[in-house]
Amino acid sequence: MDADDFHPEANKNKMASGIPLNDEDRFPWLTILHDQLVKTPKGILACSALKATYRTILDPNHEYHWFYLRGSEELILQRLQQRKGHFMKPEMLRSQFETLEIPTDAITIEIENQPARIVDEIISKLNP
Repeated sequence: MDADDFHPEANKNKMASGIPLNDEDRFPWLTILHDQLVKTPKGILACSALKATYRTILDPNHEYHWFYLRGSEELILQRLQQRKGHFMKPEMLRSQFETLEIPTDAITIEIENQPARIVDEIISKLNP
């Protein structure tokens, strides 16, 4: 599941206008995501979950494997600029890095590789 697919229209419109989301915007979205995870316990959710409090909302019982996809702001900006038709504006990336609380309980994966290689690495970490 892609967490972006579950954003309320108000959040999408705000980001499309170049305005970063705040906690008040994110909390209802995170609750929706939590409910989706409960319905799909073996699913995979791609989500920024920038703060520890967000991860707690998503995983209050610490049931899930967490992966932190680490990359430089420059690399991520480059990839965002190549993405077409998304409501998240590349110029909002700085606010994401300012909000980020790097998880201490996640498996860190570097994102310099191509997506298929990143997926292979995640699978290898899940099935050692």
